[in-house]
Amino acid sequence: MNTSKLPEPLRLLPYVGKWCLIASLVAFLAGSASAFFLFSLDLATRTREAHPWLLWLLPVAGFAVGWIYLHTGKSVEAGNNLLIDEIHDPAKVVPLRMAPLVLMGTVVSHLFGASVGREGTAVQMGGALADQLTHLLRLRHDDRRILLMAGISAGFSSVFGTPMAGAIFGLEVLAIGRMRYDAILPCFVAAIAADQVGLAWGVHHTHYAVAAMAPVTLYNAIAVIAAGVVFGVAGMAFAHGTHGLSAFMKKWVAYAPLRPAIGGVVVAVAVWACGTHRYIGLGIDTIVEAFHQPVAPWDFLAKGAFTVASLGTGFKGGEVTPLFYIGATLGNILGPLLHLPFQLMAALGFVAVFAGAANTPLASAIMAIELFGADIGPFAALACVVSYLFSGHTGIYRAQRVVQHKHPGVMGKRGGARE
Repeated sequence: MNTSKLPEPLRLLPYVGKWCLIASLVAFLAGSASAFFLFSLDLATRTREAHPWLLWLLPVAGFAVGWIYLHTGKSVEAGNNLLIDEIHDPAKVVPLRMAPLVLMGTVVSHLFGASVGREGTAVQMGGALADQLTHLLRLRHDDRRILLMAGISAGFSSVFGTPMAGAIFGLEVLAIGRMRYDAILPCFVAAIAADQVGLAWGVHHTHYAVAAMAPVTLYNAIAVIAAGVVFGVAGMAFAHGTHGLSAFMKKWVAYAPLRPAIGGVVVAVAVWACGTHRYIGLGIDTIVEAFHQPVAPWDFLAKGAFTVASLGTGFKGGEVTPLFYIGATLGNILGPLLHLPFQLMAALGFVAVFAGAANTPLASAIMAIELFGADIGPFAALACVVSYLFSGHTGIYRAQRVVQHKHPGVMGKRGGARE
């Protein structure tokens, strides 16, 4: 049947049907994997908290994970960056082993006390599982790009319970200065459905309540812009610190499993010296605390240092939840200085430091609305955009490309992207 004479809406129906079906399959795979991961992570965290002595086995755990990746995971060690590279320049299907390896590595990291997150794991599992459909469905390169983006969106959405932000994250994270709208339907369908799959499995996400808001006035807007600058610099410092330590370790420690072993020694001794477990693991309790009472002014620095030491030496996990911690505690202490409610500033820091470090201002602003309510929207948009502008052109994802520089007269270190 010749469809060229049909009205455009009717010609779109096969396309919509195709991608709704594929995205739903991706959502089921990614949402189910994230649910299993979150349950495993919760068990690992509760076990570590019940047995604090496990921290002293962190160097051994780091060596074991490093050894496993050295012998079986070299092809997937790049993690999120591998997925982004495959979207830019499709070459070969992402090995399925990425999913179980990163799941194992992250759970072990949390069980023994590394300071890492969870987003990287969910995104890698979502992307790797989605890419297995490439051969099954005989997808072309262009369709495979969209499939991987849907997997990223589904993984992000299901691990945080933010489907709108997850969809936009999958569209926005690939390149600075450009979003791929050809994947907008699959990303949104996959993100929304994956969140529902996770909820159906019984996943419960942390609720953050902003007890005090502020009116949108000229002073408050200027104060939020000033805070956005600080949030952006914090995100940039985190990204440079993690990349710098990783490069240093690779240069001076040739045998890969020794890197996380050394990092494990440093983290364990630092926890003992500080006399607190406050800066390891996800740190959800401290994030929640930042919304209810003033926190120590050094919390954000300590969490940043512990996370850089963990990720920079090779422990597996994500960067985003530690960035939430850094942002929420930093915003908490900025609130009184700027004469704004610390609860509001904790919420803005929560999303804005992530916006700067990941170069994803739109996804971060939408996440604020999903997590904290629509009233925070104007301030969240300001904080996230300013943080993005002041965070430089090198974020936590090295494979992210610069298509258009953030502002005139300032050139990023990485030149234009190939599309």
